[in-house]
Amino acid sequence: MSEQPILIVEDEAPIREMLNLALSKAGFTVTEAADVRQAQTLIFNQLPKLILLDWMLPNKVSGIEFARQLKKEPQTQEIPIIMLTARGEESDKIRGLEVGADDYVTKPFSPRELVARIKAVLRRASTHSEGEQLAVNELRLDPNEHRVMIAGQEVQMGPTEFRLLYFFMRHPERVYSRSQVLDQVWGGNVYIEERTVDVHIRRLRKALADHNYDYLIQTVRGVGYRFSTKE
Repeated sequence: MSEQPILIVEDEAPIREMLNLALSKAGFTVTEAADVRQAQTLIFNQLPKLILLDWMLPNKVSGIEFARQLKKEPQTQEIPIIMLTARGEESDKIRGLEVGADDYVTKPFSPRELVARIKAVLRRASTHSEGEQLAVNELRLDPNEHRVMIAGQEVQMGPTEFRLLYFFMRHPERVYSRSQVLDQVWGGNVYIEERTVDVHIRRLRKALADHNYDYLIQTVRGVGYRFSTKE
């Protein structure tokens, strides 16, 4: 099987060409789509290792709506997504992260910075591939199978939320600031705002709340977060 490509979903041909050139020079295999329909066909034929997704796309379905669709489908929900957009407002960045994007790059951007971000996201996606099983009460996390179970039922969550839970379960009863969580879960060399932690903590709690385990992720006002069995 050929190497999994990076899929560029961008309606402006000059930007696609620039991205393709930069990523090819960096050693990546690349495929391109001008809209969601083309992207869906390419994904059906071969799952990409990462998707660069423009926020504004033609033909009704926006990039952010397509990201939401991808994160709902079991076969695509773990594919990392980096949003490309001219929208630089913090509220827009949070919207992108809340639908499941792993990073957010504002145009114009340098190809070198984008390549660095892609490598960081791919590195994060692979860091939890091996390790010991963890358990707290009826909560079970298996990093090898990438599976979270509560009382025998599988808990659906995204890859970033999985990494967060894995980190917290390995370091219970200890308070971490947002910057410490960023360093430990995202890595110290990434360009991520601290508010990103809040977005993913909220999504992790939502995943655990269906099984009444959201109390494990606790906010320590003015400091950060901790994983604790003490309510």
